[in-house]
Amino acid sequence: MPTEQLPEPGGETVLPEESGFPDNRPKPRSEHHRPSKRLPGDRHDRGEHPQRPAPDYDLAHHGDAEVAPGLVDLAVNVRRREPPAWLRERLTESLRDLAAYPDPGRARKAVADRHRRDPEEVLLTAGAAEAFVLIARAFRPRRAVVVHPQFTEPEAALRAAGHPVERVILTPEEGFALAPERVPEDADLVVVGNPTNPTSVLHPAGAVAALARPGRVLVVDEAFADTIPGEPESLAGRADLPGVIVLRSLTKTWGLAGLRVGYALAGPDLIRELAHAQPLWAVSTPALVAAEACSTPAALAEVERDAHALAAERAYLVERLHAVPGVHLPVRPRASFALLRVPDGRAVRERLRALGFAVRRADTFPGLGPDWLRVAVRDRGVTDAFIAALQEALRLGATHGRREAADPVSPHSAGGAKEAR
Repeated sequence: MPTEQLPEPGGETVLPEESGFPDNRPKPRSEHHRPSKRLPGDRHDRGEHPQRPAPDYDLAHHGDAEVAPGLVDLAVNVRRREPPAWLRERLTESLRDLAAYPDPGRARKAVADRHRRDPEEVLLTAGAAEAFVLIARAFRPRRAVVVHPQFTEPEAALRAAGHPVERVILTPEEGFALAPERVPEDADLVVVGNPTNPTSVLHPAGAVAALARPGRVLVVDEAFADTIPGEPESLAGRADLPGVIVLRSLTKTWGLAGLRVGYALAGPDLIRELAHAQPLWAVSTPALVAAEACSTPAALAEVERDAHALAAERAYLVERLHAVPGVHLPVRPRASFALLRVPDGRAVRERLRALGFAVRRADTFPGLGPDWLRVAVRDRGVTDAFIAALQEALRLGATHGRREAADPVSPHSAGGAKEAR
């Protein structure tokens, strides 16, 4: 499948110390903010100015915009209402140290040990979202490609930095399966999610690794990798692959969306480039404490137990969805959410809101349309209540459709319609 070429505003198409880390003492900005790395032969070196195509999807829309007081939240993928008690205690204790500048040393080592990497291969970030911005700042790709449907922030960050972006669109007819040969050979920056948001597809590690090659930066968003027992397809521990940057987040599993903590794993040279693009002290002391605490063997054992429990709840949700006429699941979901298609998705989503449930609209993800919805996995009680509401929303839609068919001259029909006041 060819890459999607995006229209330009003018109507043309876009073809498509030794550790390496700055220390924590104040330094002149010039030492921390070198010019972004230019890949050989890029359009900046040729004196060309990159153009940004006008967005055709609302890339800035995220699930939190769907949530409102009184609604059951199935739109946001954060799996806990609050961090566990032991983590809250650690965070509370960290407040005593707020007078000092953050020191990432211990957290970096803990994350490195967790993934069997060297500390020089770790950069702590203010959530995975900051890492996408750092990548867009640090590199000047000639041909950036984002594999969609997936989390929209990587493309939004690249656009905001002035980089043209091409899309490779995976299709539901093929189960949103990743085919490495669809990515242009000369793409020098490629972004893919695994497991992918919003499709909940888990790509084989071999297929993702096949995208890596010298001269290319391959960004793998693994924000949901720990929702799968054993993380079987993760590349987080693969230090042998050239140009690979793996991004991880603590937000979803530990209930830390408001704290902003994540990290990048990559070779030392790539980590240095990202670190140079990062502002001073970008990750707070409490966030660093969380990164260290959530990397311990005890915390990882808790994550594994939670992943097994999530798998059971996800299977129950899928079973219930399959029994609802009119609901289509294109793939077996593997993460903490399911992607489904329903007739007249916009209306169904609004009816669900009226019935007390917020779900994530999926038409903001390139490659998907208005009939697609993303639903977070919750416990069985919530699932049962949601299924009842979904059935009612679909029933109301069918009733409305029959009424319109029986009344061809209505305020919604063309010609001869009465003025609706």
